[in-house]
Amino acid sequence: MTTPKGTALITGASSGIGAVYADRLAKRGCDLILVARNQQRLTAVADKLRGETGRDVAVLSADLNEKAGLAKVEAVLRDNPAITMLVNNAGVGSVASILQADVDTMEAMIDLNVTALTRLTYAAAPAFVARGAGTIVNISSVVGIAVEALNGVYSASKSYVLSFGHSLQKDLADKGVRVQTVLPGATATEFWDVAGYPPQKTSEITMSAEDCVDAALAGLDAGELVTIPGLHDAQLWTRWEADRREISPKFRNAKPAPRYGIGSRATGVV
Repeated sequence: MTTPKGTALITGASSGIGAVYADRLAKRGCDLILVARNQQRLTAVADKLRGETGRDVAVLSADLNEKAGLAKVEAVLRDNPAITMLVNNAGVGSVASILQADVDTMEAMIDLNVTALTRLTYAAAPAFVARGAGTIVNISSVVGIAVEALNGVYSASKSYVLSFGHSLQKDLADKGVRVQTVLPGATATEFWDVAGYPPQKTSEITMSAEDCVDAALAGLDAGELVTIPGLHDAQLWTRWEADRREISPKFRNAKPAPRYGIGSRATGVV
């Protein structure tokens, strides 16, 4: 498989993983719509890519934490028939515990990591189905599985992205729309400055944004539904997924398990 040509809309595109996606997709022949809050940084990225690749690169300054900004991007996804790909990369994190973090800040994190990603996907998916093709790339995180690693709200928001991706794959697989969920580990971007732990950027376990995106795109080319750039033993994920799918139908019981000692209320048997 190869990246579809056309136009890719990338959120959080002014720096880090999003800016690398912009670079790589432009070099693969995609035109771009770059979305972020910082107009100046967006323009700098766009000017550089136009000069290096000759692609058409548009910028859309929007704050996805605000309804008006989010609605503006949703409208573009619904109405622009040239768009063939959505990269939901915008997100924010934290390393603070529940005893340290401000709840309003956590709510804003949910708004960006969950609500904005969901609304943009809901805008793109029907449009892609109507056009008969499209690709949605949602950036999750390994802490969506290793949930104890960082802030609990951040981990939960990334668990949501992973679960949402599974559901999207079920709903859209036979409609010409590809969905890839990417789970980066620690990556050397400004994410860590905002999250409150800048030293992570230079840790020996931290991957470069370039390597992360190149691996993610290789996974997309290979048809992976879930791509984990830092997981060297792919069979670990395969077994995790097989176990999850095996246990799912075993939840379907009308009676509690015998270990709870409740028995049958209908018969009175204990």
